[in-house]
Amino acid sequence: MAQLQACSHAPAVRTAAPWAQGRLLLRVDASAVQPAQSFSAAFELQGNSSQGELRLFSPLGTRLVTASWSPLGAQLGTPQGERSFDSLDALSEQALGQSVPLAALPDWLAGRPWAGAGHQLRPDGFEQVGWEVTTSRLAEGQLDARRPAAPAVLLRVRLEPSS
Repeated sequence: MAQLQACSHAPAVRTAAPWAQGRLLLRVDASAVQPAQSFSAAFELQGNSSQGELRLFSPLGTRLVTASWSPLGAQLGTPQGERSFDSLDALSEQALGQSVPLAALPDWLAGRPWAGAGHQLRPDGFEQVGWEVTTSRLAEGQLDARRPAAPAVLLRVRLEPSS
């Protein structure tokens, strides 16, 4: 008679949403304490506001960082190692140099306001958490989010068509 053996590995955390991918640009205007900055990378994003993963890649395809979050916290993986953060906002500030509402990004890319905060509709999108989100070109694969408060920040996302 054959014996059954079981492994006690924890199951991988999976999210139901498919991966979104494309390119993103983050541009920060100059301030009194720092010059203007610009960063662009290819990305892959999966998940929702409570659980997900964002991977950023160099132009040559090398993974730069992996940000993951769940109800247990947020982690940032880099070639130098992994760090834990109390919040996704703190993680985004460390990884991108500015606090960017990463929890809202999956909803924004779906063309809707994030359920985690109030919003105001605009003719070309909506305003939420201090950002003006333009969804009028989302059918073409482009989303723009601007934070007008100093230093002003532009987050531009160009989605690749899903296959």
